[in-house]
Amino acid sequence: MNKTIGILGGMGPEASLHMYDLIIKRTEIQTDQDHIHVIINSFPQVPPRTDAILKTGPSPITFLVVGVQSLKRAGADFIAIPCITAHYFILEVKQQVEFEFLSLLDESLYWAQNNVSELKTAGLIASTGTLISKLFHSTYAPAGIDIISPSVAEQDRVMNTIFGKQGIKAGFIAENNKEAIVKIAQALIQRGAEAIIAGCTEVPLVLKDEDIPIPLIEPMRITADACIIKAGYQLKETEV
Repeated sequence: MNKTIGILGGMGPEASLHMYDLIIKRTEIQTDQDHIHVIINSFPQVPPRTDAILKTGPSPITFLVVGVQSLKRAGADFIAIPCITAHYFILEVKQQVEFEFLSLLDESLYWAQNNVSELKTAGLIASTGTLISKLFHSTYAPAGIDIISPSVAEQDRVMNTIFGKQGIKAGFIAENNKEAIVKIAQALIQRGAEAIIAGCTEVPLVLKDEDIPIPLIEPMRITADACIIKAGYQLKETEV
């Protein structure tokens, strides 16, 4: 029996749109009616996750609980959240509402283990909240994969590129933002990264496979594929 995908999004909206777009484009279909039933709750009012982790802003947990509850009432069989930093709060959310969850962290590790031969060191481009919370470090370490992060100055550039007034979250998918992220990826490669993790859901909006000479681990695309399969559908044979 086919299942309904729930997407708890809005963190930010461009990332949510990208995940839904991936699900549409990567599902094997012939007609409109062949597509997956997807319910999207775009909830931009969820407080900034990095601020909460840094203790400089309110917790998003109540908002996440409300978002999950609304998706369950609407008929979602399982839920994905296209915001990696929000994964920091998932255990606390699950203490308040039971739901089946596809983790971008876990799915990306599973993909890396099966698609990047003998990976030992991965470079991470992510929000400061994700870096400080060590979400990827704790997920990848048991598999023997070390995570290397940008320098302080590079991380400031990452945050400005994603969260700044002219940043990706403000709707600017511009060449200068792409350049900044590509340069940071290149710096991580020079320091020994054998793959780059797009550890913030805005990163793959500008960083593509062809931009770097090593594998790009893209949790959004990987989890979109996992959602398609879990919903009982087939992936397109041709990569999108």
